[in-house]
Amino acid sequence: MKITPVILSGGSGTRLWPLSRKMYPKQFLNLHADLTMLQETLGRLDGLELNNPVIVCNEDHRFIVAEQLRQIDIKHPTIILEPEGKNTAPAIALAAVHDQSVNGDDSIMLILAADHVIEDKPAFHRAIKNAVAAAKDNQLVTFGIVPTQAETGYGYIKYDSQQDQSVHSVLDFVEKPDLETAKKYISEGNYLWNSGMFMFTSSQYLQELSQFQPEIANITKTCMEQISTDLDFIRINAELFATCPADSIDYAVMEKTSHARVVSLDAGWNDIGSWSSLWDVNDKDDDGNSKHGDVLLFDAHNNLAMSESRLLAAVGVDDLIMVETKDAVLVASKDKSQEVKEIVEQLKQKKREEPNFHRVVYRPWGCFDSVEQGERFKVKRISVKPGARLSLQMHHHRAEHWIVVSGTAKVQRGDEEMMLTENESTYIHIGETHSLENPGKVPLELIEIQTGSYLGEDDIVRFEDKYGRE
Repeated sequence: MKITPVILSGGSGTRLWPLSRKMYPKQFLNLHADLTMLQETLGRLDGLELNNPVIVCNEDHRFIVAEQLRQIDIKHPTIILEPEGKNTAPAIALAAVHDQSVNGDDSIMLILAADHVIEDKPAFHRAIKNAVAAAKDNQLVTFGIVPTQAETGYGYIKYDSQQDQSVHSVLDFVEKPDLETAKKYISEGNYLWNSGMFMFTSSQYLQELSQFQPEIANITKTCMEQISTDLDFIRINAELFATCPADSIDYAVMEKTSHARVVSLDAGWNDIGSWSSLWDVNDKDDDGNSKHGDVLLFDAHNNLAMSESRLLAAVGVDDLIMVETKDAVLVASKDKSQEVKEIVEQLKQKKREEPNFHRVVYRPWGCFDSVEQGERFKVKRISVKPGARLSLQMHHHRAEHWIVVSGTAKVQRGDEEMMLTENESTYIHIGETHSLENPGKVPLELIEIQTGSYLGEDDIVRFEDKYGRE
């Protein structure tokens, strides 16, 4: 029997700001390895007998997901788009309805988060194989992490240690404890960290969900009966899904069912929930510093220093988080790294863009970097992938001047069509319909200079778009 991997790729990773942003969160970043966290999650399944993966993600992230799967040659994935986040219970239900319809009632789902690190792949595979028999027997299996310390940042699973077997009965799910309680759990020896990874048949999950949270079960089932397809994506009814209660699988099902089982996992697991946890898993120099990018340190110890675009230098500092991006710099005490989310909240209250977007913004056709901005002008560097085309569009409040730096641009401007090559340019008037295409085999690079009374990204009217955007 094959297993269907279901990858939950929601979340915004606010505690890893400024690298993680709402529109490009941590699961799409290569924080720990050469591949992104989503790609690593799928890659560590190599060697298992699997059905095609199901990815559940935010609608805004659909093209990022599709591109990252293409990069690692994942063929024929199912990408289910959530119009809004409703936590894990509804997300898994959407995947379960799909899996049941495609692979049958006895299909086993392996539920994984897209943003975990697991160092020991063979141990991970052994745990998965240990869970299969229980899942076939209609048990809801979760994977509990063997604790390495008294940790207050995770929930715990208490299990029946009297059972001499690989799968244990769950006695209790407990919330994140204080330090003294966590130490007590470790000393008792029959507590595991709650990893948020699961295995069960799609039919058994839906049956349990119907018993304990019938509204979630009914709404998600109806949503999957009314799907529409858009390129490689499955879209659900946004208005109906908005009425679905938001709940985690732990609260909705696992804490209530009599079928909960746990398999212990000792495989170098980390959920990278903060900068300090990233320092824990990353390589370090002889002084305990984890360095990435153009970084110089002197008389510095046990720091995480990451530079994206310029030299980052520090002298005589210990136990700090220092992260530089093109538009923000974060400095934090390592033991306060969980509090980074408070900075993100302050930025949101000030209605700033830094919580949502990087300076480089990715689109299905490529990306743009807002190099400079002032009163009534903005300068962007635009990169268009070979064969890609921007939508046919117009702007009410701005004009645009395009200068080709390299590659070839096919430009539609009003009724006119033209080809531009290196050092050639064109001007788009306010209100003039236009589109841009890269007909070549190499990336198209150009500079765009916008001028006008309003330069927001929402000043766009699309008439045609190959990517289905409105």
